[in-house]
Amino acid sequence: MTLHILNPNSSRLVTDGIDAAVAPMRAVSPVEIRCHLLPEGPAGIETQAHVDGVVQPLLAQAAALEATASAFVIACFSDPGLAALREQSARPVLGIGESAYLTALTMGQRFGIVSIKRGSVARHIRTLGAMGLLDRLAADRPLELGVAELAEQDRTRTRLEEVGAHLRDADGADVLVLGCAGMAGYRAALQSTLGIPVIDPCQAATAMALGRIALARCT
Repeated sequence: MTLHILNPNSSRLVTDGIDAAVAPMRAVSPVEIRCHLLPEGPAGIETQAHVDGVVQPLLAQAAALEATASAFVIACFSDPGLAALREQSARPVLGIGESAYLTALTMGQRFGIVSIKRGSVARHIRTLGAMGLLDRLAADRPLELGVAELAEQDRTRTRLEEVGAHLRDADGADVLVLGCAGMAGYRAALQSTLGIPVIDPCQAATAMALGRIALARCT
């Protein structure tokens, strides 16, 4: 059986970054962990239209994997198709956005979100409002970089440090959430630089999925 991590965009670079971020968990996982891209998806999910457009092909991809699945992780911070896949599948389904928020609650009092672009912020606020978590949000601030631009390491590191420091010092965040799967490779260095916990959402969701798999074996 397998924990299937579904990246709803078509970027091999982003998918490989997710795979590297969760690789340390393979040593303690009771099941195989596999990362998949979505060939029909855009190169990066940056708009509500992108989010809505990947739901049907994502559901089809998951249906084809259902028989081998111990659990699914939807590896896009906007959690496209999360409710629909939970309805479709008999397996645990975790979204990286939801999982990151829930993990943040256990690591600090007020969390800040580092988004890719300003347009992402409204989607995050809608989700946090539905989850009843707006009182725990310090702020959500964008890098103003697209998904593809996150591969520009020097530029991305500089912006992460600038935005992260502002969230910590001006907004009062005591834990940060990286608001895109494409930021996975920057978590450890940013945490070391800022001196506060930084959550990679793919790692958070994978950890929760492995917990759900373990709980299922206790029944």
